[in-house]
Amino acid sequence: MVRGRVKSILLGCTSAAVLFAATTAANAGGFAIREQSAYGQGSSFAGIAAGGALSSMFWNPATMTQFNGMNLELSASAILPYAEQKNAAGTTVVNNSGEAAVVPSNYFSYQVNDKLWVGMAVNAPFGLGVNFPAVWGGTGRFYAQDSNAATYNFNPNIAYKINDWVSVAIGLQAQYMWVNYQQFNAIAASNFTLNGTGWGWGFTAGVTITPTASTTIGIGYRSAINNKISGTLSNGAGASTNGPINTTVNLPDTLTIGLRQGLTDRLTLLAGYEFANWSRIGTSTVYQGSGAAALGPTGAPITLPFQYSDGHFYSIGAEYKLDPAWTIRAGFAFEKSPVTDAVRTPRLPDNDRNWYSAGFSYKPAHFAGLTVDVGYSFIDVKNTPINVVAGNPWFNGLVGPYTGSVDTHIHIISAGVRYKFGAEPARVKQVYTK
Repeated sequence: MVRGRVKSILLGCTSAAVLFAATTAANAGGFAIREQSAYGQGSSFAGIAAGGALSSMFWNPATMTQFNGMNLELSASAILPYAEQKNAAGTTVVNNSGEAAVVPSNYFSYQVNDKLWVGMAVNAPFGLGVNFPAVWGGTGRFYAQDSNAATYNFNPNIAYKINDWVSVAIGLQAQYMWVNYQQFNAIAASNFTLNGTGWGWGFTAGVTITPTASTTIGIGYRSAINNKISGTLSNGAGASTNGPINTTVNLPDTLTIGLRQGLTDRLTLLAGYEFANWSRIGTSTVYQGSGAAALGPTGAPITLPFQYSDGHFYSIGAEYKLDPAWTIRAGFAFEKSPVTDAVRTPRLPDNDRNWYSAGFSYKPAHFAGLTVDVGYSFIDVKNTPINVVAGNPWFNGLVGPYTGSVDTHIHIISAGVRYKFGAEPARVKQVYTK
């Protein structure tokens, strides 16, 4: 009976993520999506690898052992980016190249016995959505046209509680990726399109250490994934090679460290650090079905020379328990972007950014086991120069340079629910009068 309930919930969790997923707008370094927890959103994800909510298992699966019995968490984040593209003269050439998106995240855990937990996470950890007019900014159109990418990550995990101090966990990642990449073709005066899908595989691992009743340290690792993409190249007039193509996108591994330090029975300090190994992405070369390089309109091989550096994310925050029903939290983070001035294009105008976040949790007394989480972040992106000139790996001498700047900020609104099955209702104190 319990096994059947677990299977039904896992299937429901998986289908909810797939059906609810939308084209995603990257808002973390590179084209990663950090919005995997409405709970964590409210504190700029400070301390998230040390636990606090079931969704912390995205960063560290060992945090599952903090949640007894059977638990479910569902959340969604609305990402609302604004990216105003200006040319070198400071004239606006694209009002907003960013695309809004809704990103889901889903989690389930089941305690098998006093030592063993199993769980499932379904997420969209990488994605991109940008939109440009067909003709814009002079040579800018040759360096940026509509592009969309989305990933769907299925992550079963198993966690083991060694003792009251230490828990460990490991999990599998199965990741599906969809890509639609458009580039302006001057020969046909229209876009040519690269469409593709594919799978990649990896793992997750983590450990939590609880040296005192008020201190939890978490370390989580998500492995690198090489997504093997197969698809087609179409509408490539001139010397282009239309037809089947394939390529590989080497996505980064990440290491996250989190701290939850209780200062009083109500106030908890939060801190975190994340390293993202974006430098491994390198250049993706697009190949024909024969194994030869696919060619663009001018006859040159088609490559995607990302050439990113590594990313770093530093966060601090706190949460305060007002009463048994309400908890508030806030946080600040600084993110060092992996996209440097030397490789940036208008298609992904990423730069260093500051995060400002706030949120709350509410446990209704009349609904045992339910918690509602709401979080909001404002992301202020550093003013971003664009210099696609000689030396930038994206530079094309046949079309010439493009220089400009981008003003970017992002609003994020996250909401979620957590539910613990079989939770007992809160006891109501009886008032006696004579």
